[in-house]
Amino acid sequence: MKNVTKRIILLSGLVVALSAGVHAQSFEWISSTEGRVWQSVKVKLQTNAEQTPLLTVDGAEEGTTFKAWGTCFNELGWDALNMLPRNEQESILRKLFAPDGDLKFTLGRFSMNANDYARDWYSCDEVSGDFQLKHFNIKRDQTTLIPFIKAAQQYNPNMTFWTSPWSPPSWLKINHYYSVRSDRNQNEMAPLSDVALFENQTEKNAKVFPQQLAVNDYLIQDPRYLQTYADYFCKFVDAYKEQGIPVSMVMFQNEAWSYTNYPGCAWTPEGIIRFHTEYLQPTLKKRHPEVALYFGTINTNRFDFIDQVLSDPRMRASVQGIGLQWEGRQILAKLRAKYPEYKYVQSESECGWGSFDWKAAEHTFELMNHYLGNGCEEYTFWNAILADGGFSGWGWKQNSLIHVDSKAGTATFTPEYYAVKHYSHYILPDSKIVSYKAGENDKTPILVVMTPQQKQVITVGNFNHEVKEITLKLGKRYLNATLQPHSLNTFVEN
Repeated sequence: MKNVTKRIILLSGLVVALSAGVHAQSFEWISSTEGRVWQSVKVKLQTNAEQTPLLTVDGAEEGTTFKAWGTCFNELGWDALNMLPRNEQESILRKLFAPDGDLKFTLGRFSMNANDYARDWYSCDEVSGDFQLKHFNIKRDQTTLIPFIKAAQQYNPNMTFWTSPWSPPSWLKINHYYSVRSDRNQNEMAPLSDVALFENQTEKNAKVFPQQLAVNDYLIQDPRYLQTYADYFCKFVDAYKEQGIPVSMVMFQNEAWSYTNYPGCAWTPEGIIRFHTEYLQPTLKKRHPEVALYFGTINTNRFDFIDQVLSDPRMRASVQGIGLQWEGRQILAKLRAKYPEYKYVQSESECGWGSFDWKAAEHTFELMNHYLGNGCEEYTFWNAILADGGFSGWGWKQNSLIHVDSKAGTATFTPEYYAVKHYSHYILPDSKIVSYKAGENDKTPILVVMTPQQKQVITVGNFNHEVKEITLKLGKRYLNATLQPHSLNTFVEN
């Protein structure tokens, strides 16, 4: 720029290149690095580009509409929250769920029956042969999940909810057990029952997940069992509705392609199609037409398998959307290209290995970029809060946004919490995802969003070991910034 003196402003570890004397659109720049989070400075758009723009937004982009951020309500999370003093519990709930809180969650997921973050394994009807579900009840949930959800509703009474099972009641399954496979250290399933999973199939493909596919449906495929299970879904929705917790969406199974030693259920394509089209969808339509049925949660990158299910024309008339997590992210773009008529949601953020470190924060930041950038309308985190290493009921250490020390009775907001805040604090429901750039090649994921208030929000990560000079073209002006190494950044239009 002619006759303009450049000056460098250094503030709280941020380096911003500004051109003096230019009247331009202004942004607040929030940046976080390890040990130094949520640093803020003002920055203005410029008339000149200092680098080749990594992304260009011209205002003609249609974008996709983003609907909600949310989290899962699990028993071990409720236990962790209750290890804290009452005033701190309320502070955390406000930060997670209040419209003026940090994360502004408006969506909740909970498990139908036990999952791997239940205290132990159970279902709402373990009376074998109870096809009329006379013994169905949610008494267990009324002591754990429901109080947890109601505590969140106090801060946001307009929350929406969805649910999926990890395992059907054990008596509805071919192995009569909650798990899919035996594990002498983690469950009491008879090892001989493992024969049902693959039978005589030995072929493996190490390039996909899972390497082998189940050859049997673990839900008994007799019509009476299938209809009972569809009725079970409706009974569950009824029971929660009576508690003031409306379920707006269900998915048939959590991670049907994880053949678990904790509660789970394996399915074949034929069984998935049969249950959705002949039993679950017709029963929901009759008894709960207000409840949407989504196909999920998909945690496999075997596109051919999922395509086999979705290509059945009866599925198009049965499900309204698709939920993906873990390996499912790898086929999201391809699925959306072939099946644009469906809505897409991210159903569970990856939980890591209990590291609670900055690397986990960067990974979650990139996941949000990927799912929102590829058209997902909702994003659900796994455990918002866990205690003492985040161990599951079967011994897997997992991350959470808040980590509790039970002995000290204190809570730590993890790096991942701030990664989430960089998105959810500013990207509100009904925002438009305008443009995005994946970060696989240069470790610089970028997302451009237009809020309902017609303000731009831009998230940028720099996961390199060195400073990164970036330029984005926004209309006729440029955002020029110097990103610190391993930093999370959000630019919010004033």
